[in-house]
Amino acid sequence: MKKIVATLLGLWMLSALALAEDVAIRDGVPERYTVRDGDTLWGISAMFLRDPWRWPEVWEANPQIDNPHLIYPGDVIALVYVDGQPRLTIERNGQGVATSGPAAGGGSYPASGRTVKLVPRIKEIPHQEAIAAIPLDIVNTFLARTRVVQPGELEAAPYVLAGHERRLLSGGGDDFYVRGALQTGVDFYGVYRQGAPYVDDATGEVLGIKAEDIGSGQVKATDGDVATLQATRSEREIRVGDRLLVHEERRLDPTFFPVAPDADIRGKLIDVEGGVSQVGTLSVVAINRGLREGLDTGNLLAIYKKGEAVKDRMTGETLTLPSKRAGLLMVFRAFEKMSFGLVLTADRPLAVGDEVRLP
Repeated sequence: MKKIVATLLGLWMLSALALAEDVAIRDGVPERYTVRDGDTLWGISAMFLRDPWRWPEVWEANPQIDNPHLIYPGDVIALVYVDGQPRLTIERNGQGVATSGPAAGGGSYPASGRTVKLVPRIKEIPHQEAIAAIPLDIVNTFLARTRVVQPGELEAAPYVLAGHERRLLSGGGDDFYVRGALQTGVDFYGVYRQGAPYVDDATGEVLGIKAEDIGSGQVKATDGDVATLQATRSEREIRVGDRLLVHEERRLDPTFFPVAPDADIRGKLIDVEGGVSQVGTLSVVAINRGLREGLDTGNLLAIYKKGEAVKDRMTGETLTLPSKRAGLLMVFRAFEKMSFGLVLTADRPLAVGDEVRLP
């Protein structure tokens, strides 16, 4: 996690090339804000800026701080103006303290006619981790439970043949039997069940198949094409017919930073995690654009509420009103034909079918 945060924040901060004069500061923002546990860089940016992803354009690194690209609880974010333009700076406890000489803990100096000897001492500082850029817990929990496969991939995978003592259902700690070609040298597998397909309504193309996470298993023994596994984790009961895929550690890519896509992306929300109909802030959504359209991890997209259909009383025609911007999402996992994103802001309830475009 430390590596993820360090790389993420470092790349984000270093991406700024120049101060943009048109970065808008929110009305009534505080001149100083003390970072707290649970804060995110995105949340702090949104407090000061109308467009939070433009944080690097107003960021001014403090040369007194060893690594200004990490922000910790207790740091103070200050809003200042340089040549009439807004900038955000960081103040850290202990800045301005001498790092050598008597004041740093060694030698002596005169005070009130006396010579006072200073003895070096070790100062204990509580261990703290830098704040995350976005709510990583939401993203990583989703990535751990959701997998997208191509048509036919699950059907070709090894399957659960039976439970121990011919049981139809198995749970955590139970043995179960699998038939199919397991990979040599691989001991851990994820157990999945085929879910609904992700479909592009406009073209009818199947963009991927949801593989629902059921649990995990470890290989104990093999006999021909039948293997005995023990369920090491079960989110739901493992059933006969469930499929096995090689277990993979899927967490947020540590090398991305929020930025607008290079390509002119125009797509739609096609699904929302959790089976709900309304989309709001911190919802995980699927969109019908992916790597082949030039979309990648870290790309920001504006969400536009689909315009309503109205009847022109003068001509009798039925027209669709223009879409209106209503939110912002960031892509955290991009596949060839589709992507998953986290909704960072939502000015009103959003829904499947709303449009996504360049921010």
